[in-house]
Amino acid sequence: MRSQVNSAIARYLGCMTGVDLPSLRQLADEGNEEASDRLAVLAAERGDFDELKHLVDAGNDLAADRLAELAANRGDVVTLNFLIDAGSEAGADRLAEIVAAEGDLEELSRLADEGSEVAATLLSALISEAK
Repeated sequence: MRSQVNSAIARYLGCMTGVDLPSLRQLADEGNEEASDRLAVLAAERGDFDELKHLVDAGNDLAADRLAELAANRGDVVTLNFLIDAGSEAGADRLAEIVAAEGDLEELSRLADEGSEVAATLLSALISEAK
């Protein structure tokens, strides 16, 4: 048991000083939150949407935030909807900003109805401007 713990610690420390993605992924899959967050940062730096989606599916909030930012920057509505389906508030907020800029009151209303405070605020502002 002790050797397994020491091996895991060695893998973890190796991942934190260098970029050993397979070991980092293994640690993240084993539930190591620091490894999962480090993997999210590295994936975001690489623009690796698939890796970020995998981490989001595993419940990593940092990956969801980073993916929302990347998706919004490219106007990737499909990925933002993936994030919304996964329960990401950041995904809903970024999508609300995009649809508000497009003047899509119907989609903004849908997002507000689903609980996005950003969407509700933007919808209210757009309605006020229209008056």
